[in-house]
Order: sequence, then C-alpha cells, then structure tokens
Amino acid sequence: MRSVNLYGGHAWAGRRVGLLGGSFNPAHDGHLHISLLALKLLDLDYVWWLVSPQNPLKPSRGMASLEERLAGGRLVAKHPRIVVTDVECGLETRYTAETLAGLRRYFPRTRFVWLMGADNLTQIPRWQSWTRIFDGTPVAVFSRPPYSLRALHGKAARRYRCRRVGQIRARELPEMEPPAWVFFQNPLHPASATEIRRRREQAAASGGQPVQ
Repeated sequence: MRSVNLYGGHAWAGRRVGLLGGSFNPAHDGHLHISLLALKLLDLDYVWWLVSPQNPLKPSRGMASLEERLAGGRLVAKHPRIVVTDVECGLETRYTAETLAGLRRYFPRTRFVWLMGADNLTQIPRWQSWTRIFDGTPVAVFSRPPYSLRALHGKAARRYRCRRVGQIRARELPEMEPPAWVFFQNPLHPASATEIRRRREQAAASGGQPVQ
C-alpha cells in the first residue's frame, strides 16, 4: 500500500485525490463504501483516509491509539487505491482547514476533493474556520441517514447554494475552482463507528467476542 510523504509531492502531481478525514475509531465498511463511491462517481485516482491524531470535536476518552486506528483502517481498506495515513502528524495540524491548506502547500499539483457524509455537512459550521474548507477545496457530500434532508437545509448548504454542482457534473469537480460542491443521493450503508464501539463494549462486558 502506498504511503504519503510530505516531501514526495511530485509522485502525486496531476492525481485526483479524495480526502476522507476522521477519527476512524474504528474504521468500518461505511468508510470503505463512501471511498469506493467517490473513486467511481468523482473519477478519482486515489482516496486518502486522514486518520486524525485527535478530533477536536470528540472526547479523548474511549479513543483508541493512533497506531491501533491506522492498523484497523488498513485492515478495512484493503484496496490498492485507498491510502490510510497519519499525514496530519507530519503537517502538525489539528483542524481540517489547516490540514487542507498544508496539503495544498506540499502537493500543489494534486487535485484534492474533501469527502464527507451528510452528518458532517450539518455540523460543519461548528468547525474551526469552516468557510476556508469550502473556499479552498472542492467538496463532495454523501447521503447518510437520517441527516440528508436537514443537511441540505442547513447553514453550509444555504451559504454555498449557488456553488452546488449537479451530480451529472460530478466528475468535473476535482478540476473546478472552489467553492464548488456536490451532494450525492447515493446508496446508503448502515455501518456506524459509534454503534460498533457500543457493541464491542457490550460484548466485552459480557465476556463475549468483540464485534467486528
């Protein structure tokens, strides 16, 4: 599996790369589902899973170590065009807007697209410097129950409503000048990291086998 070297930007020049960020606590088939859709619908060369050292909006209690989450991500991904990386450690960034700015600096000729679920479109106005995300990088949003309808009427969607791209033009998104974003009415996947952790805790408490 390829790795991401901050000083190897030439290797990614001209590539179309989707960025899926998060705690991946744990990584699951829902992450893989979105990544495979993104590769197809956006005509991407790769998807990078940006495993966060610590999500500022999530408590550290119950958070597996970065090494465990990276290893779990690689077990789930198992795809030659999905790269699981802790590149944020090298960038020394904490917030998504900072991470995207750093990636554009180190990989100036790579065409990035920020990938996220509808739940994150709902809450993104709580993120640090959230408008810099839309203003600096094209964004692809994927349906996720039960957030989709609320997300499309939320603050972020309203602010950038005139910059929304129809699904029919989604393959053009990586080459578009931001702000530009698309919302996919994609097939849904039921996997949830929160639910997986809950089931693992229940199994551990009852002496059973952990749920994968």
